[in-house]
Amino acid sequence: MSFFDWKSYKKSCNFWYTLSVNYAKINSYDLLAMELIGGTFMNKASKIKDLPIDQRPYEKCEKYGPSFLADSELLAIIIRTGVKGKKSIELADEIIGENGLIGLCRVSLDELTKTKGVGKVKALQIMCIVELALRISKGNMKEKMIFNTPLTVAEYFMEELRHKNREEFIVLMLTSKSTLIKKLVLSIGTVNKSLASPREIFVEAIRCNAVCIILIHNHPSGDPTPSRADIDVTRRIKEAGELIEIKLIDHIIIGDNKYTSFSECELI
Repeated sequence: MSFFDWKSYKKSCNFWYTLSVNYAKINSYDLLAMELIGGTFMNKASKIKDLPIDQRPYEKCEKYGPSFLADSELLAIIIRTGVKGKKSIELADEIIGENGLIGLCRVSLDELTKTKGVGKVKALQIMCIVELALRISKGNMKEKMIFNTPLTVAEYFMEELRHKNREEFIVLMLTSKSTLIKKLVLSIGTVNKSLASPREIFVEAIRCNAVCIILIHNHPSGDPTPSRADIDVTRRIKEAGELIEIKLIDHIIIGDNKYTSFSECELI
């Protein structure tokens, strides 16, 4: 005849109760640890200083030189800081991804500040470093340059003008040996119109003792084909120059990696 062992049953219940309580405690510790790892630790890891040393842009630059760094790493050093949850290198990568490296040459202040984490200061830093890069690329070239062929002029101004979203009208004041005396930015117009005054051009040319001039302007559309207005203004400037014996050598229109020379096309 069997009977119910109450003591054994009670011990068994106590055992399982204790086990379940301890298991719950273990789970709570695990959850706490996961929260710490996923929260505090990950927030720390969002900072450049918490990356491995060989992945930090500053340290890589110091050890290997700037040429070793990727585009986003170079920009990360310029902008210095990121935003909450995003390292500076991730922010830099996003900026380049949205605009392209070449696109940074033409992006505006308003366009840059649309990127989350890019305020006015960061945007101005980017715009200034781009402008500095353009100036460095020219360096002392103008002191050695002889602007005696359309290709030479086009190559010199291509990177400066091909990215502009507005027309710029430039006049080069030259010596008898085609060396540069002065570059005059005559006007910055709308996308379809720029103003060029023959009087303003030749007043400055006489002041500089220029012997000849070259006209340059860009077409933001990327197509350097001369418009009717381009041809008309070139004719007027050429005729005005002939009266005071300052020769118009050429008018070069800059497009997107291509150009049109009035002298080569026999339009001048």
